[in-house]
Amino acid sequence: MNLSKFAESLTELIEESKLTPSTLADTIGCGRGTISRYLSGQKMPRIEMLVRIADFFACSVDYVLGRETEKYPRVFIPCPSFQARLPILCKELGITKYKLQKATGIAESAIYNWQRGEGTPNLENIIKIANAFDCSVDFVIGRSKV
Repeated sequence: MNLSKFAESLTELIEESKLTPSTLADTIGCGRGTISRYLSGQKMPRIEMLVRIADFFACSVDYVLGRETEKYPRVFIPCPSFQARLPILCKELGITKYKLQKATGIAESAIYNWQRGEGTPNLENIIKIANAFDCSVDFVIGRSKV
């Protein structure tokens, strides 16, 4: 996870939109200090907040994270719960939960908990899945079909 890329992308999005960090915070429903910590590279958002930011700027989560360099306009679908997304993700990637665990190094117990709806993956684990299977974060969370 690269905090500086995220901070740089978010700064550019705010500047391009001619917003203030305070306006963004108010609009997406978070504290102004939270946006300040994002911009200074001190904190990464939870996946839910990252989706709100991407939705606000009408771009991909991957663009906000600095994983994509082009801001393509696309239509995104609402994210399902990760419990619902996990079996679909495994099917679409052609993998088992065992292969998911081996390829990412994510604890088997964490994957089992997600499967049971007991918690959701943090952003770091979502990025590990995207990296291991060469796909977008938006795809992993079910926000896009590709």
